[in-house]
Amino acid sequence: MTLRAVLLLFMSTLLTACVTTGDVNPLKTDKGQDEARDAYIQLGIGYLQQGNTGSAKIPLKQALELDPSNADAHVALAVVFQSELETELADEHFRKALSSRSDDTRILNNYGGFLYEQKRYPEAMERFQQASVDNLYQERSRVFENMGLTALMLKQREQAKTYFERALRLNSRQPTALLEMSVLTYEDKNYVQAKGYYENYIVVSEHNSRSLLLGSRLAGIFEDRDKAASLGLQLKRLYPGSPEYQQYVLEQR
Repeated sequence: MTLRAVLLLFMSTLLTACVTTGDVNPLKTDKGQDEARDAYIQLGIGYLQQGNTGSAKIPLKQALELDPSNADAHVALAVVFQSELETELADEHFRKALSSRSDDTRILNNYGGFLYEQKRYPEAMERFQQASVDNLYQERSRVFENMGLTALMLKQREQAKTYFERALRLNSRQPTALLEMSVLTYEDKNYVQAKGYYENYIVVSEHNSRSLLLGSRLAGIFEDRDKAASLGLQLKRLYPGSPEYQQYVLEQR
């Protein structure tokens, strides 16, 4: 049964309840409206997960007609508009969600991610810092990872390392934090430490252009010429137009 069919069945049950039981229409009760609102939100999220943002808007709008201040509906709409590059509308709905639940860690982290995407780094850092206070948040390691990335954009290199280290203390398999720490320690000429971070990274993640260049550099430092050449060939084959490959070529001259 599709998500739409589930909602239609649910709404049909609500609308016919007063006929079959003789009770008041459930949509006129607080409980009935809450159940309908939640069903609309779930339908909207389902469409969003399928990549159908146009269809997602309809039930989310209906949810807000039932409960104009509902934070979950506003967040879902914010993500819809974010994916459609309607940045002003996305920002508006993130703010409305926070006006209802200002201390919601998930909303703070998601809004921070949106602000980071918009290159509004000081504002993003503020939201991530608010989210990091919640030491029971399941994805807290990602919050610190996000703070590390934001600190790099703010040219706060040492602070970024501190945030990445915090992320890895919470989850030693956090791939972005592992790669960034490998790059940073390599730049600091702490090659043994950089190699350790790098080896942990390739266990938990696929290579990208940055990791291939870094891996080739580290292999050269530790005189593993075959590995250095192999990673360089992969970089050429997979990312021939990347800045990392152009840098690799320059370093081979």
